[in-house]
Amino acid sequence: MKKLSARRRHPLAAVVVLLFALAVTGGLYAAFAPADKAKADDTAQSLAIEEGKKLYSVGCASCHGTGGQGSSDGPSLVGVGSAAVDFQVATGRMPLQQQGAQAPRKKAIYSQAEIDQLAAYIASLGAGPVAPTKSQYSPDGADIAKGGELFRTNCAQCHNFVGKGGALSNGKFAPSLENVNPKHIYEAMQTGPQNMPSFPDTTMSEKNKKDIVAYLGAVNSSKSENPGGLELGGFGPVSEGLFAWVFGLGALVAVAIWVAARTAKAKKS
Repeated sequence: MKKLSARRRHPLAAVVVLLFALAVTGGLYAAFAPADKAKADDTAQSLAIEEGKKLYSVGCASCHGTGGQGSSDGPSLVGVGSAAVDFQVATGRMPLQQQGAQAPRKKAIYSQAEIDQLAAYIASLGAGPVAPTKSQYSPDGADIAKGGELFRTNCAQCHNFVGKGGALSNGKFAPSLENVNPKHIYEAMQTGPQNMPSFPDTTMSEKNKKDIVAYLGAVNSSKSENPGGLELGGFGPVSEGLFAWVFGLGALVAVAIWVAARTAKAKKS
């Protein structure tokens, strides 16, 4: 008993007990909670990839190759990431209806769950841009004025000043951004589909992309009012200049003719 009491009073006894307790706690935590959760996540991801591969084999492999390596009918999908898959498939651009200058937006043929599975499979082929979360494209906390400035600097030359869209060369076009899901606008900036340049976070920050999405949502909202009056289609200075030329100059010509007619009549009298 005296020896046991002496050991309990040893200066290092408390430290040894504390280290033992920490080791036991950490071991139990590592053995149960994280392992189960990680295993469940891995299982769910593996199932999503497996189902996505099946969908890919039926609807995509004929153009993009059996392993996503690409072919003469479709580009490689290795490294495009889940964001590109979600954008292309959720907007109905893929699967492609027919070869052409550009894939138009149409009704999606896959459900969102199936799109997520396809995205999981394509993402497994190589790292790429990841589909954004709602917080990344939500207008909450965004700077709409800054978004408008960024849009006019980087996007208006093709999409026009409020996203009405416009024609490009060789049958291509910049699509209208009206009634487009904010998530898909964000993904388009991430991935640069078709003729559009990409704006990764190294080029345009996540916050800046969020601002642009918020700006487009504001100008295309049915509740928004145009502070400049008649918007003339929202096509920018070309339509405004045409309006001024036709109606403004036309009004001046009409006034000039009226003044000349009145002057001639006065001289005759």
